[in-house]
Order: sequence, then C-alpha cells, then structure tokens
Amino acid sequence: MTLNKENLKHVSFWESKGYVLPQFDIEEVARNTLKRPTWLHFGAGNIFRVFPAVLQQHLLNQKLTDTGIIVSEAFDEEILDKAYRSYDNLSLAITLKGSGDIGKEVVASVVESVKPHSEYERILEIFTAPSLQIVSFTITEKGYAVKDSNGALLPWIKADIEAGSKKQSSTIGIVAKLLFERYKAGKLPLALVSMDNCSHNGTLLKEAVMTFVEHWIEHGVCDAGFRDYVADERYVSFNWSMIDKITPRPAESVIEMLEQDGLEGMQLTKTVKNTFVAPFVNAEESQYLAIEDIFPNGRPALEAVGVLFSDKLTIDKIEKMKVCTCLNPLHTVLAIYGCMMGYTRISDEMKNPDLKAFVEQVGYVEGMPVVVDPGIINAQDFIKTTINVRFPNPFVPDTPQRIATDTSKKIPVRFGETLKAYVAKGKQDLSFLTFIPLFFAGYLRYLTAIDDNGQPFELSSDPNLDEMRSYVKNIALGDIGPYGDRFAGLLSRSDVFGVDLYTHGLGKKVESMFAQLNASKGAIAATLASYLQSHGKKIS
Repeated sequence: MTLNKENLKHVSFWESKGYVLPQFDIEEVARNTLKRPTWLHFGAGNIFRVFPAVLQQHLLNQKLTDTGIIVSEAFDEEILDKAYRSYDNLSLAITLKGSGDIGKEVVASVVESVKPHSEYERILEIFTAPSLQIVSFTITEKGYAVKDSNGALLPWIKADIEAGSKKQSSTIGIVAKLLFERYKAGKLPLALVSMDNCSHNGTLLKEAVMTFVEHWIEHGVCDAGFRDYVADERYVSFNWSMIDKITPRPAESVIEMLEQDGLEGMQLTKTVKNTFVAPFVNAEESQYLAIEDIFPNGRPALEAVGVLFSDKLTIDKIEKMKVCTCLNPLHTVLAIYGCMMGYTRISDEMKNPDLKAFVEQVGYVEGMPVVVDPGIINAQDFIKTTINVRFPNPFVPDTPQRIATDTSKKIPVRFGETLKAYVAKGKQDLSFLTFIPLFFAGYLRYLTAIDDNGQPFELSSDPNLDEMRSYVKNIALGDIGPYGDRFAGLLSRSDVFGVDLYTHGLGKKVESMFAQLNASKGAIAATLASYLQSHGKKIS
C-alpha cells in the first residue's frame, strides 16, 4: 500500500494497523483553502510536518476550522516533489513515546505545495489574498541571516536586493517582495510568525525583512509608505514564539515498522541539495508552542490544541526558561560529555547514573535558583519532564553529535545567561558553582578531540572550531599543566562564556578541572564521579 489520497479510501487497512485517519473531508478542505487561503508556511521540513501541520489537522478534526495549510520551500524546492507531491501532500506523523507505544497518524492538513521560484504567480495569488491570516516559517536561524559577521550584506542577499522588483532567490527576499505586493493590494493585514527555535525569532525575521525594505526605498523600488506598513503591527506583526519538539532524522527502525505494516515507498531519499526526506516524520511526544498573541487579520483557534498565547514579554520568559535553564544547557552537557565518553544516543547517556546526576546538578541545583519564571508554564514541571521523560526516551534516536554542533555559539546563551543572572543578584564571586564550570572544563577537553579511552574522535561542525581548538593546541592526553596563560584568552571572553570567568572566580577553577579531566584515560568519567561524590547536592 502506498500513501496517497486514493488509498486512504481503504479505511479498514489503515485502522487495522493502528493509523489515525483524518476526520474531515479532505477534498472539501482543499476547495475551501484554494478559494480563501488562511495559512501559508515557508520551510517544508520535518518540524513543520510533525507539529504545526498536525495542530491544524486536529483543528480540522474538531471542526474548529475549515481550511488547511499551503506550504512553500525556497531553499530546496525538490523537497516539495519528493516529500509532498509524490504522496498527494499527505504525510505520516510517527510519535515515539517513552512508554514504547508508537502513535501513527495520517496528516492531510497540507492541501497544496507551491514552489516560489517556478510557481511565483501562484504564491503571489496566495500572499495577496485578503483571507490570508498567517505566514509562518521554519527555515532555521541561518535562514534569517542577511549580513556576515562584519556587517556586510551576504552575496545572495545583496543580489536579491539589487534585483528590486524582479524575482528573488532567498526566502526573506521572496517574502519582502510578496509583502510589497500585499501592501499595493490595499495594505492588507497579516501576521508573520517565525516558528524557528531561536531567541527573539520574530525580531530576527523583522530585521531581515526591513533590510530589504530600507534598501528598496533608498533606491526607489518602493515608496516610504511601504516602510510604515511593515513597521506598524496593526498591519503586519512579526510574532515572537517558542517552539520545542525533538524531531530527529527519520529512523531506520521506523522505516522497518512501516514496511511491516505493508506500506511501500517509505525509504529515505536525498535531494540534489543533500536534504534527506521521507513520507514520514518521527518525533517525541512532548511538544510546546507559545506565540505572541497579535494577529492583525485574525487567527485559527490554536489554543484548543495546546498552543499557548501571550504577550511578547511572556514569550521571551518561556524562551529563556527553556534555552537558559530547563532544556538546552542540559542537552549541551550531555552532547559534549557524550561525545567524549563514546555515546551515540542521548537516551543511552541517561542510563549512566553519573551523567544523569550531572544534568540534575546543572539544572536543579545551579540553574533553577535564577530561572526565569514565565508564569504560564511551570519551570519545575518543564525541567522534570526534560530529565525524566524526554531525554531518557529510547525511541527518540537523537545523538550527542548532532546536539554538539555549533557549541561555541550556544554557550553564551545556554550557560552565560545563568552566570549573568547570578551577578545581577549581587553574586560577583561565582566560585560556589561546581557543575557549570565542570562543563566548561569538559568543553576544553572536548576540543582536544581525544575521547576518554585515549582515541581520536570527530568533532561536530562549528563555525568557530579552528579558533576554539587553537587554545588547546599541542596539549596531549596526560598533560596536567601548569598551563600558564594558555587559556586566559578564551576563559576571559564574555562573548563565549557570558562573563569573564577569571573576574568572577571561575577561570582558575576551570583550568584545574581541565587538568583533572585530561590526566589519563578514564579521567573524564572518574573526575565526574569524584565531583558528584564531593559536591553533588541531593535532588528532592
């Protein structure tokens, strides 16, 4: 059996295998959507298919809306052919529960997939429809970049800006051009909602779009009224959001399960741009989505399916709670130590009592005293779910190697904000902390690219990797110092650690911990166990 609309008519087949089918008339919803589109999404990847698309499906099931979502993809249009059109825009959402149960749902809320380059007239028709309420995005943080580290326009962005009223290649360029067309169509209102997992995502999107707006006005492509339209949230909002759902690459074990169910064509395929796609997405059960509640043209009743709506300040607090304390720093601890200790699964790390205790100390003991409390989500419940349910889930095949990507860029937010919060509370001397500095020392040890068995391993990609590695150059396993001022240039950098670690009593402590971690084979596990024994606090 292949996945397509015709085969959904074989209801008994799907239900006998445990699949939840759409509880609405797919063709009627498609007609409604084509006639009066309400939701357009850019970024056709896995998180969209298994989260926002499923939310809309559940609204349709409950008769709380009668239109679906139209998806577009600017970076890799081939995704639309291989993952959407080949299956009549249907997909399978596979939920990997910690209990071992697997949820299987056929998702039919995506009714159309549009290529913004080769089918521009269609995307223009959708974008200028008065009925359109939301344009959402999952294009990754890099998708919003318009300038390099020196403040110069990226080459493709520069080309898009200079193209003016002609077609653009980047997602942001296309959206800026389409916004201008919506402005000319009568200043039609619209919400632009970034759903990417990055802080202040709405501001990132707005600043990227405004880069185009300002340049185009300066060069006479647009009139100044376009700036007023985009800048006025009564017409155009750039909503902040917090999204959280672990969505690993499609797993071979899931492919085998689907094939055992009698489904064909479930194998992974790769696009020319090296995107791996499949007709299904596997993800964890836990999920969170909170959105700033400002929608100039209205919105679906997503609160009925678990989405939280609040003001910008609260969304920011939720993001900080997650990114600075209750999830992301713990993930990074497991990533760095997992890579050094030979693990290839986060869930397997959680079976190691010392690694589990490590994240408990970083989270409960050293992070929670300065956690940002958003009010509408209980931070204690969130971190408890993270440590006891999400990370140990053996059916979510997430890897420390994936999480370790770009660590140098993650540390200032995931750990530095906690240090700054203590300093803001008047605690200038941070030497009372143990496990956050032990992570910092572990990061230095990681940069040597020698694991706890004394074997070389491959470091995850990071744009600053060469620079970071220069600080541990020529330090061999067994070298316990003294290191002189070798680390001073790094550990004093507030752009990496949030604060100058020496100024706040942690620099020498990190150096000492590094020496212990680097003493010999097995020293990483032994040092962690030793600190847990001597400094670990009881977790209630």
